[in-house]
Amino acid sequence: MLKIHQLFLRTFILIFVGILLTLTIVTYFWSKNIYMNQIEKNLVQNIDTFSIVLKDLKNINSIIKDLKSQINLRITVINEHGEVIAESDEDINLMENHSKREEILQAKNYGIGKVTRFSNTINKELLYVVKKVNIKENTYFIRMADYTDKITDNFVKLTAQIFAFIAFFLIVGFLATYFISLKIKKETDSILNFLTELSEKKPTYTLKSNYTQEFYKITTLLNKVSFKLSKKEKQKAKQTAKLKLANRQKDEIISALSHEFKNPIAIISGYSETIINDDEMPEVMKQKFLNKIHSNANKMSHIIDKLRLTLKFEEGKQELLLSPRSIKKILNDIIPDLKEKYKNREILIQGPDINLKVDETLINMAISNLLENALKYSEDEVIITLSSNSISIADKGIGLEQKELEKIKNKFYRVSNNGWNNSLGLGLFIVQSILSLHNFSLDITSEFDKGSEFTIKY
Repeated sequence: MLKIHQLFLRTFILIFVGILLTLTIVTYFWSKNIYMNQIEKNLVQNIDTFSIVLKDLKNINSIIKDLKSQINLRITVINEHGEVIAESDEDINLMENHSKREEILQAKNYGIGKVTRFSNTINKELLYVVKKVNIKENTYFIRMADYTDKITDNFVKLTAQIFAFIAFFLIVGFLATYFISLKIKKETDSILNFLTELSEKKPTYTLKSNYTQEFYKITTLLNKVSFKLSKKEKQKAKQTAKLKLANRQKDEIISALSHEFKNPIAIISGYSETIINDDEMPEVMKQKFLNKIHSNANKMSHIIDKLRLTLKFEEGKQELLLSPRSIKKILNDIIPDLKEKYKNREILIQGPDINLKVDETLINMAISNLLENALKYSEDEVIITLSSNSISIADKGIGLEQKELEKIKNKFYRVSNNGWNNSLGLGLFIVQSILSLHNFSLDITSEFDKGSEFTIKY
């Protein structure tokens, strides 16, 4: 299969040769016809001139031979019976009767006759022109002939000049077309290379062409297609990344749930099995075991409640029941339960009491979550600072690395490389969601191995 520039060149060469041959042939016959007509007119004019000056036939042979030397034409005078009475080139005694010759018959009928014929007498081809004339009331045929080889020689020179002229312009056209074809080849190769890269979904450049309007439109459209494909690839890559993240989060949440439920289930299973198998167990110990079972069942229920609450926040179905509440009162309700869980730990409250319009249940959950995180990862006291525009909870625990701060609020994100474990990764997500419902914000500052500070701003 040919390339476009090869097809273009081959077609042009065929057209070039065809036009050249056609023009040469047409020019040859057209010019020859014009040339022969001109020679014929010249012969007729010479015959007319000769017939005027010819008053009688005395010394006609010498007159004809003198004229022959001047005009270089064969001259023959024939009477009405076809007999040759004068001839410039041959002996008349050796010449046959011409009454049946084609040109003589034409002259008898039409007054003038012409024919191109090979002469056996002089062994050459000639163009004969005959005209019927009257000299002293007698009819004669004056015939003049020019040699066609002379005509051909002159015509070949003319044809060669015409051919050279036509060939020059066609060659110029061919060269111009050839360079155009090279440019078209370059443009098409550029487009093909771009399409190859586009098919492999990795175009590394913008296609440009100002050679013709068509190429400009093609390259513009290809660039648009490339841009759209690139955009779709980026969107696809983002979707793939999101799916991978979602799958990873799913695996993490399943792993976290498994981890969170494993210990309570083991405790419930172990204690309940001991109670079932030991009929003589003291009542006090049985009660202790039952309390452990109840406590771990509540823990599992609490985990499930967290998941349900997370779904509500995502779907926007959680409603607020706002009412003015004392923050110190909320803290005093939270702290005793936390102190019981984290014995010998101090929780200090600084600053004046503040009344805020909040959903008491939800804000209680948010503050409790922040306090428990502070207690869980700190050996020293936890300090709560109240002000007119914020509630700050500071600890002196293990802290967070800088790279973790932006991610810690995300759902299911768990920091575990430094021992800071956000349980299911829902705690801070729930805190953030509760504060957003109240149009509050959460700021986190932390320094690794020195502690963290969580600030609720309102």
